[in-house]
Amino acid sequence: MFNFLKSLPKKSNAPIALERSRIDPEQFLKQLEWTTLKRLDGQLQGDYRTLFKGSGLELADLREYQAHDDVRHIDWNVTARMQVPYVREHQEDREMSAWFLVDLSRSNEFGSQSQTKRMLATRFVGTMARLLGRRGNRIGAMLMTGTSSRVDNILPSRTGKAHLVQLLNLLLNTHTDAKAQATDLKVLLSTAKALIPQRSTIFIISDFISEPYWERALGELSKSHDVIAVRLCDPIEAVLEPLGLCILEDLETGEQLFVDVNDPSFQEKYRRIAQDHTDFLIASFAQTGTDCLELNTNEPMEDALLRFMQLRKRKPTTVHQMSVAA
Repeated sequence: MFNFLKSLPKKSNAPIALERSRIDPEQFLKQLEWTTLKRLDGQLQGDYRTLFKGSGLELADLREYQAHDDVRHIDWNVTARMQVPYVREHQEDREMSAWFLVDLSRSNEFGSQSQTKRMLATRFVGTMARLLGRRGNRIGAMLMTGTSSRVDNILPSRTGKAHLVQLLNLLLNTHTDAKAQATDLKVLLSTAKALIPQRSTIFIISDFISEPYWERALGELSKSHDVIAVRLCDPIEAVLEPLGLCILEDLETGEQLFVDVNDPSFQEKYRRIAQDHTDFLIASFAQTGTDCLELNTNEPMEDALLRFMQLRKRKPTTVHQMSVAA
């Protein structure tokens, strides 16, 4: 059956794919500094640490409970022995790292708005890597284009602007073969599980249009790391515009289908499949304990990021998310 979620109308005014011309990563970073990062710096005020929830917390001390303390920090074993409530005090481990697992498959070359999903992904990675990296946190990345059944590029976890420029250069100028295979996120997630030994914050940047059965690999990764799914979306993937007769093309396989987009039955089928896919992702993320940040090509990325960080700050940190030295 043809997968309408991957099938997007050809439009003469569609954005140019990233691989058609080389983009200077240093100029791209400067643009981010003057636009997105400048705005975020004025509003986050240190809340970037929310992105490292549960990463690298070390036990610093035990003391008696006081009225203003969070009850979630009570050490019940010590409390039972002492017959008086005791709480654990923690300090952040400075050895924190963030990893970006980026899906660069051809389905992310699409964009019905002023930017493609791939450009949106690049702006997100550049923004977050710069925001976190300039505070001394280490940044690593794994990139997968679908050209082969393995991860294409692995950048070790490091600090420094030169390292970030190297990452941006790969994101901006890596070519995705027109004959690339269908995306299999299971490969990307399994590779990350095998190669990232230290507990880290991991961002999975993808439209999550993939071969099936990647959810188990996501669950395994979430057991060892704090995982955030960054879903790339375009409005036309949920609701098609009334374009009449047109050709829909699967950007990953090249398969084409000639359809009447104005046909009510086709519109309803498309809408239902899109909603089923969204429901499946919501359930998968909830089952694996994965937070999801949704980025849309028709919305300022900063707005979505600020909303997400406020929600994440209010979310309680569970026991399995903390790395505590007993």
